[in-house]
Amino acid sequence: MKLEKHAGKLHGILFMALFACAAFFIGQAQVMRDLSFSPLIIGIILGMLYANSLRSHLPDTWAPGIQYCSKRILRLGIILYGFRLTFQDVMAVGLPAIIVDVIIVTLTILGGVWIGKLMKMDRDIALLTSIGSGICGAAAVLGAEATMHTKPYKTAVAVATVVIFGTLSMFLYPVAYRAGILDLGPTQMGIFSGSTLHEVAHAVGAGNAMGEEIAGVSIIVKMIRVMLLVPVLIILGWWMAARAKNSSSEGGKRKVAVPWFAFGFLLVIGFNSFDLLPVAVVNWINEFDTFLLTMAMAALGAETSFDKFKKAGAKPFVLAFFLYIWLIGGGYLMARYLVPAIA
Repeated sequence: MKLEKHAGKLHGILFMALFACAAFFIGQAQVMRDLSFSPLIIGIILGMLYANSLRSHLPDTWAPGIQYCSKRILRLGIILYGFRLTFQDVMAVGLPAIIVDVIIVTLTILGGVWIGKLMKMDRDIALLTSIGSGICGAAAVLGAEATMHTKPYKTAVAVATVVIFGTLSMFLYPVAYRAGILDLGPTQMGIFSGSTLHEVAHAVGAGNAMGEEIAGVSIIVKMIRVMLLVPVLIILGWWMAARAKNSSSEGGKRKVAVPWFAFGFLLVIGFNSFDLLPVAVVNWINEFDTFLLTMAMAALGAETSFDKFKKAGAKPFVLAFFLYIWLIGGGYLMARYLVPAIA
């Protein structure tokens, strides 16, 4: 019986690995490259398509393996994500970019939670959407989900908002810049793009469309926002514990959910800063990490039916739109006036 249980779990994990392979294969298509749709996004879409078609045919013994992907493998993926960063990258762009990133992340999350409260929407969805918009899109949503332990459909809804508005910005920014609508220099435009675009893939796509100089700054600024995921997750763990303590339904017994994987993420960044590994090895780790995160995204999608999207309603997308307007307007003003004042 125990052997069958372990075999079923392994089948579930391998099943999600198969989805990740499919996501990588589809991601090689030129149209996906043009849209800068990462395997993570494709993975959750494939998972959701499966959840709303053939999910009922899945053996029950496979379910633990899928849940393992959405929990354990997710945390490992977030830790290994640190190999994309170094502390030298942070120093390269200087104080102005760091200040802008901190302001953007702080006000986006706090403002999103406040607006969500005014709209009387689900608190978890509001928080996940705000964190996804404020930090680094799907990866931030996954990190927050691992700390909050929310229902998979809430994570999928938050990721969907990131995909929609992040993709829109990726096309809008280069057009606006080349048309002269945005009166920003290359460095300012790089800071604006990196501090406001949702996904790392969006920052890469938009930056490359505007020139190598802008792309370099944009990607570094974006990765600084990724690093801010660590303090956000630590604060989130404390907040979740405080909320549980004040909730009569949980009897105040919940302890602080310390996101240890966030510290692992930070340690990996520190290790990577010493440049001890060959570039080829780091590149392989990053590819493997993307594969793990894609498995996690597919697993989350596999637990999300369209009926749950209907349950969430239009409010998450309205909230994401408000945050989108703030990111464009607030980010532009800071890049235009604050950055020159600090530099």
